[in-house]
Amino acid sequence: MASTAVELEVDGRSVRLSNPDKVYYPARGFTKRDVAEYYLAVAPGVLRGLRDRPTTLQRFPDGVEGEFFYQKRAPRGLPEWLPTARIVFPSGRSADEVCPNEPAAVLWAANLGCLTFHPWPVRRADTEHPDELRIDLDPQPGTDFHDAVTAAHELRALLEELGLRGWPKTSGGRGLHVYVPVEPRWTFTDCRHAVIALGRELERRMPGRVTTAWWKEERGERIFVDYNQMARDRTIASPYSLRARPGATASTPLRWEEIDDVVPQDFDLRTVPARFAELGDLHAEMDDFAFGLDPLLELFAQQDAVDLPYPPDHPKMPGEPMRVQPSRAKKG
Repeated sequence: MASTAVELEVDGRSVRLSNPDKVYYPARGFTKRDVAEYYLAVAPGVLRGLRDRPTTLQRFPDGVEGEFFYQKRAPRGLPEWLPTARIVFPSGRSADEVCPNEPAAVLWAANLGCLTFHPWPVRRADTEHPDELRIDLDPQPGTDFHDAVTAAHELRALLEELGLRGWPKTSGGRGLHVYVPVEPRWTFTDCRHAVIALGRELERRMPGRVTTAWWKEERGERIFVDYNQMARDRTIASPYSLRARPGATASTPLRWEEIDDVVPQDFDLRTVPARFAELGDLHAEMDDFAFGLDPLLELFAQQDAVDLPYPPDHPKMPGEPMRVQPSRAKKG
């Protein structure tokens, strides 16, 4: 039986929460109301990662054990106070995506069953030039979070050598994300090349432990630097986003000095609000920095500077190698 809707007041706005007792995380009994209260508790942090960014909503209307979908286009009935931004997909088609700029917008999305926010690495004033590099250290079978941590330490040292700085966070799953704020002067292609350069240098420094191989059959038991997360229309979970895992983990900003001592399961719907109340937003300082991409693009040029495959939904790009699985190419 559906529970009675409630009205939540936040910063002068009233947001209706329908069926607040609906269970979203059955393994732990967390409800829609719990999700809303979580996002209220971490609102300054989640909004720092979303503000003015076109955002895809990952919606789970029946909870994490039900079907889900990605809402790219702003839905009908969008509140008049919730801004949007027009973005262009690789196909050339465009859409208006929501830009959650205040706590009420996050609650409005939570009421629709949005658990995870996927913001673009651009701002609504300029959707063609990213202002963040997002480096995804993705453990492959046979590796784990601690292997990603080892790669992250080497990445941190590399960034510092190049005059750059990164901010780490858990993915909410098995991996680590590192953000680098950049000046919005370069294209998506440039930013993707910058991450490829970082990945290739990590491969050189950590042979047998890190890979940029796009094809899974070639990755082995290594940490994959998923450079295609910087391709247009590819996004990752925002800081403080809940994830659709039984334990209700959250993608959580970390201090570099703690990454050896934590595991992703430490950070969930119950623990992160208390951590946030104590430490605040560990990524807040990012807003004070904006680095240039020149050192990374120079590194890309010093390497073989050959591009790598794009995701399958992208049109063929200039300089891209054949987009065919190596084992099948050999058979041909």
